[in-house]
Amino acid sequence: MSKRDYYDILGVSKSASAEEIKKAYRKLAIKYHPDKNPDDKEAEEKFKEAAEAYDVLSNPEKKGRYDQFGHAGMGGQGFGGGGFSMDDIFSQFGDVFGDESIFGSFFGGGGGRRGGSRRTVGSNIRIKLKLTLPEMRNGVEKKVKYKRMVAAEGVKFGSCKHCGGSGVVKQVTQTFLGQMATQSACPVCGGLGQIIESKPSEANEQGLVSKEFETSLKIPGGVANGMQLSISGKGNEGPAGGASGDLIVLVEEIPHEELTRDNNNVIYNLWLSFPEATLGSSVEVPTLDGKAKIKVDAGTQPGKVLRLKGKGFPELNGYGKGDQLVVVNVYIPKKVNSEEKELLLKLQDSDHFKPDEKGKSSFFDRLKEMF
Repeated sequence: MSKRDYYDILGVSKSASAEEIKKAYRKLAIKYHPDKNPDDKEAEEKFKEAAEAYDVLSNPEKKGRYDQFGHAGMGGQGFGGGGFSMDDIFSQFGDVFGDESIFGSFFGGGGGRRGGSRRTVGSNIRIKLKLTLPEMRNGVEKKVKYKRMVAAEGVKFGSCKHCGGSGVVKQVTQTFLGQMATQSACPVCGGLGQIIESKPSEANEQGLVSKEFETSLKIPGGVANGMQLSISGKGNEGPAGGASGDLIVLVEEIPHEELTRDNNNVIYNLWLSFPEATLGSSVEVPTLDGKAKIKVDAGTQPGKVLRLKGKGFPELNGYGKGDQLVVVNVYIPKKVNSEEKELLLKLQDSDHFKPDEKGKSSFFDRLKEMF
């Protein structure tokens, strides 16, 4: 079953501002929040669906990929499809509405946060992956090594005394309307509700260490140079058991010696001699699948484009493939010897070698420019 459009889920247009997207998500999150809809599986699914849509549309990089390639541009790694729990959603978006978040004051002072403290999501990691044109066309599985921050062994956490382990501090102020209570993340533990009591020397202040990892990336056919693929949960781990960030893979194209890409089409410049273009010939041209033989008809003119159907790139988010376009060029020698010149001058008077359109330069007009 295909996923619903993220804009339809939030009920906003593609031109909606970041603030409009946030307001739309806030409205749905309040409507379908588990605390308002206990034991309602349908409401829980809509709550997760809205969180997934907001995760993509609130992130400029993800939104750009989604606008261009749809769900396929997410690489199957959407927020809701990456194995995230309800706690992850609360952790990821719990403070998107400010201190008086719907996951705090609106639902019993932190009950929506599953205990009050929040888990900080780890940062994303960005790497570059160089691919050849055949790999970008056909798709490929690549193993990559990179370093990420993970929880160190032997780290001991204790409850934060400043906030009592809740992760938030509350403050009551007197206004002309009466008392107003506000809450914010604890400045001591950063909202985690825990502080590090002891850690190994190699761990940083968050109890994390750098380790090298190897992971396998499945690159879909049709990716383009500059595209970013997001692999959920493969980034740096969050402190104190927080969710991991994403691994962002930037695709870089390795230039091909003979072929170039133009959207989903592949371009090849074919050079023919004057006799080959005049008499016709059978030539071999490179493609992304290997060599292919094509027939060049007699009298083929410079600039003509021959099309090899389906030899281009597939649509990343749909059906069909581009073509390979073979652009015909006719090579005119810069120098000829006296015998060759004599033969060419004999042909000059033939009607077959004169231009058939007024003002169009003939082969021999260009030939004269060389002498």
